[in-house]
Amino acid sequence: MKQTVNYGQKIDIGEEKLQNDTSAYLVPYLILLLIIGIPLFFLELAVGQRIRRGSIGVWNYICPRLGGIGFASCIVCFFVGLYYNVIIGWSIFYFFKSFQSPLPWSECPLITNGTVTIVEPECEKSSATTYFWYRDTLNIANNINEGGGLNWKMTLCLLSAWFLVGLCTIKGIQSSGKVMYFSSLFPYVVLICFLVRSLLLRGSIDGILHMFTPKLEKMMESQVWREAATQVFFALGLGFGGVIAFSSYNKKDNNCHFDAALVAFINFFTSVLATLVVFAVLGFKANVMNEKCVITNSEKIIGYLNSKVLSHDLIPPHINFSHLTASDYSEMYSVIKTVKENHFSELGLDTCQLEDELDKSVQGTGLAFIAFTEAMTHFPASPFWSVLFFLMLINLGLGSMMGTMEGIISPIVDTFKIRKEFLTIGCTIIAFSVGLIFVQRSGNYFVTMFDDYSATLPLTIVVILENISVSWIYGTKKFMQELTEMLGFTPYRYYYYTWKYISPLAMVILMLASIIQMGITPPGYNAWIMEEAVERFLIFPGWALGLTVSLIVLGILPIPIVFIVRHFHLVSDGSNTLSVSYNRGRMMKDMSNLDDHDETRFILSKVPSESPSPMPIHRSYNGPDSISPLEMTAANGRYGIGYLSAGTPESEL
Repeated sequence: MKQTVNYGQKIDIGEEKLQNDTSAYLVPYLILLLIIGIPLFFLELAVGQRIRRGSIGVWNYICPRLGGIGFASCIVCFFVGLYYNVIIGWSIFYFFKSFQSPLPWSECPLITNGTVTIVEPECEKSSATTYFWYRDTLNIANNINEGGGLNWKMTLCLLSAWFLVGLCTIKGIQSSGKVMYFSSLFPYVVLICFLVRSLLLRGSIDGILHMFTPKLEKMMESQVWREAATQVFFALGLGFGGVIAFSSYNKKDNNCHFDAALVAFINFFTSVLATLVVFAVLGFKANVMNEKCVITNSEKIIGYLNSKVLSHDLIPPHINFSHLTASDYSEMYSVIKTVKENHFSELGLDTCQLEDELDKSVQGTGLAFIAFTEAMTHFPASPFWSVLFFLMLINLGLGSMMGTMEGIISPIVDTFKIRKEFLTIGCTIIAFSVGLIFVQRSGNYFVTMFDDYSATLPLTIVVILENISVSWIYGTKKFMQELTEMLGFTPYRYYYYTWKYISPLAMVILMLASIIQMGITPPGYNAWIMEEAVERFLIFPGWALGLTVSLIVLGILPIPIVFIVRHFHLVSDGSNTLSVSYNRGRMMKDMSNLDDHDETRFILSKVPSESPSPMPIHRSYNGPDSISPLEMTAANGRYGIGYLSAGTPESEL
C-alpha cells in the first residue's frame, strides 16, 4: 500500500486538478480507476503471488518471448528513481531550512549598495517564495543549454537522499517492511492535522467550494483523460514491477483480490483527502492574495482621486476606504470601468476577483515548493507546520523509492543471482552519479524532461503488453482457473471482460492519444528568466530533443530485443529453470545445481501428469503447467528477493 500512496498521490494529483477543474478531473480518474487501475493492479498482484518472482521472472514464465517486459520495467524504474530522488533532496533542503523563524522564504532579501538598501530586483518582480525556490534553492539557469556547474547544496541533499534510500532498502523486504509501518501511517496523521488546521483558516471554504464547482466541458478534453490515466498508473505503481515484487512475498493463498480493492479504495480516499487539504490551503492563500490586491489597487484609486484623474463622484457613497471589502472594491471597479471605458486600461487597475486567484495554478513541483510554502508563511507557528509538511514529503518520497528500488533489484536478484547488498550499493552509487545532471543549475529542466517523457509512454506500452500476455497469450480462462485454485473462490466476471477487452482497448486509445499529442505539441519546458523574473515556455534544443527520444526508446527497447533473440532461439528463454532464493536458512535451488540423484531433480524432470500430488503449503509455483517443491535446507542462507516459500511465516519476511 505504501508504494501506491506516494508523493505524487499527495501533490501531483492536486496540481492536475488545479489545472483541469477537480469535479471534471475526478470523474475520469474514477472511471479509469475502475476499468484500468483496479483490474490491472489485481492482475499484477495475482501473477506476483502465483509465480513468486520479480517482474523479469514472471513474464519469462508467462510468455518467454515477451520477457523483455520485465527488463523494460527495470529501466523505467531506474529513470523514475533518478529524478524522483532529486525531489526528496529538495524536500530535505526545505526541511532543514524550516527550523528558522521567520521562515527564510517569507520575505525578499535586501541588497545594500553603499548607503542605499533596496529589495532584490528578481524577488521584487516575482515573490519571496518564488525567489527562494528558483534562486536560493535551485540557483537556476535561464535555459537548458546553460549547464552552470553543480549546485553544491543540492548535491549534498541528493547524496543524503540516496544514502537514506540505500539504508532503507539494503536488506530488502526485511528492512523496508518495518520502515513502512511508520511511513504508511505518518502521512495520514499529517494530512488530517493539515486539514483540521486549514479548515480553521479564513477562506478555506472558498477553496473547497471551488474544488467541487463543476466545469463539465473539461471532461470532453482528451488532455484531462490522459492526465487522469497517467495519475492512475503512477498512483497504483502499474508497470513498475514493484507491485509484482512485493506480492511475491505474500502467502500462496493470500486474498490478493481483497488487497487490490482495498488499496484502490485507500488510494482514491487519499486523493480526495490530499485534494481537500490542497484546496483548503489555497483557498486561504487566495483570500490573502486577493486582500493584498484590493489594498494595492485601492491605494492607486486614492492617488488618482487626489490627482484629479478620477472624480469623487465615481465612488459610491457607502464606500469606506479604511474598511474596504472585496465586494466594495468590485463595485467601485465596475463603476470606474464603465465611466472611463476609453481610458480604463491606462489606469492599470486589477479586477481582484477571488475566483481568478483560485483559478491560478502552479505547475509541477511548484505546488509544493512555491504555493504551499507561501501559504504556510501566513500560518500561525509557520515553522512548525513547515517542518511537519516537508517531513511528510520526505517520508512519502522514501516510501515510493523503496517500491521503485524493489522494482529494480528484485528481478535482477531473481534472474542473475547477485547478492542484494552489493546490488543495492551499486545501484545507489550509479544512480547518484547519473543524478548529478539534475543538481546542476539547469538540472530542474532535466527533471521536467524525465518526468514528462521517460516513463509515461513506456509504462503504457509495458502495461498493455502485460495485459495482452496474460489475457490473450496465456489465456484469461486458464488464468482465472488458477486464481480460483489459489484464492479458493472465483473472481468476478468483471475481471474477465476488463482483462480481455475493456482495459487493453482503453489503454491503446490512451497510448495513441499520447503519441498524437506528442506529435502535435513540440516538446519543451518552462524556463525561469532571471532578468524578467517570469517563466517562459521554451522548445527543447536539438540535442535535448534527441535525449528525450532516447529515453523513450531505451524504456521500450528490451521488449523487441528479447522477442527477437528468443524467437530465433539465440538464447535460452529460461522458462523451465529455477532461480536461487534465500530465506532465513532455507534455500530454493537452481535445477542445474542438483545432482543426478536429487529427488527434486527427479520430480522437476517429469511432466505435470507424472508428478506427485502437490503439497499445498511447502511448494512454490513453477510456471504455467507445473507445481514443484522448491524448499531445500541451507546452513547459511542470505536474505534476498525471490519467490519465497508459501509456508514461510510473515514474521520471517
